[in-house]
Amino acid sequence: MIKDILTNKKLIQKLAKNDFKQKFAGSTLGVIWAFVQPIITILVYWIVFDKALNQGTQGTKAGISAPFVLWLSAGIVPWFYFSEVLSAGTVVLHEYNYLVKKVVFPINVLPVVKAVSSLFVHGFFVLFTLLVYLLYRFPITPYILQALYYSCAMMVLTIGLIYLTSSLCVFFKDMAQLVNILLQVGIWATPIMWNFDAMVDKIPNWLSIVLQLNPMYYITSGYRDSFIGQIGFWEKPGLTLYFWCFTIVIFLLGTHVFKKLQPQFADAL
Repeated sequence: MIKDILTNKKLIQKLAKNDFKQKFAGSTLGVIWAFVQPIITILVYWIVFDKALNQGTQGTKAGISAPFVLWLSAGIVPWFYFSEVLSAGTVVLHEYNYLVKKVVFPINVLPVVKAVSSLFVHGFFVLFTLLVYLLYRFPITPYILQALYYSCAMMVLTIGLIYLTSSLCVFFKDMAQLVNILLQVGIWATPIMWNFDAMVDKIPNWLSIVLQLNPMYYITSGYRDSFIGQIGFWEKPGLTLYFWCFTIVIFLLGTHVFKKLQPQFADAL
């Protein structure tokens, strides 16, 4: 599967570019909507949690505090990518059913196309977040480069999940609705709007462990470590090892299920 992805990397790049353009084809503002909606979402959460609920500054394990909007942005930007790719990737085989039915087309690259397509917007928001930090005159350190590592880690996790959910969605169409529900729950189960470090002493130990088993906890906290906390991923060896073990298992499971069901895709669609 990985060999096929590398062999068809030019095809993936071309399809990803077209996929990005087609998302907003026909709308007046076009691709601008890809950037407007997440920005509005951040503004809404900022007004509700910071201005209305008076969250103020948020601290990290390293003892560094940051204004709520900076703390929120660092955690929610990776979630935007994860939720968009998983939601769109689950139905990718239905969306590209005309390619799935072509015998000579390498359909195992389609889940990767969705992951690459959303990188355009994700890259923009990482730079946008960096700009906001500069406007707030928040110190930028070399740890910011870790965002590249966490982006790659999130991408591998997401692709593995898409291989699994997209293949199952061909035969169980309710999978798309189930994924959307899990994403709605996941955004609150992941410490994005609330500070896990501040709450860890107030929740049962078993719940704290369960929340940290969420692989997106590793990603969102990693982005905050890069932008705010100045903590290297190598300083969290246990959590890093767990994340990659989980991700590799999901990737192997997803690709195995995809390859096993692939001969039946054309008939089912």
